[in-house]
Amino acid sequence: MLITFTCDAHADITMFGDVGQRLLKMMGHSGTVPSAILAEDVPAARDSLKRAIEIEKSAAADPSGNIQDKDINDQTVSLAYRALPLIELLEAAAKKNCDVMWRQK
Repeated sequence: MLITFTCDAHADITMFGDVGQRLLKMMGHSGTVPSAILAEDVPAARDSLKRAIEIEKSAAADPSGNIQDKDINDQTVSLAYRALPLIELLEAAAKKNCDVMWRQK
């Protein structure tokens, strides 16, 4: 399954369903697809997602600042990088005060 996020202030974002649902839950949403966030709730959702990503990143780093269990040849894309397009969409939506919707593609 793919999830496509849309708003009037940004180009559509499509991502894998498991990643999209995880990010939705990090925003404080149930993860239901399809659904939406009203314009007035977008800034809070964006902030919740940013905080959750920071917590995720700090949990993956050990006290010396190194990423744990990462092989030099590991080419896994981190959740923080996967979240960047959605964070940009949420920032654009907050700036233009528009709703954000998502649906299964």
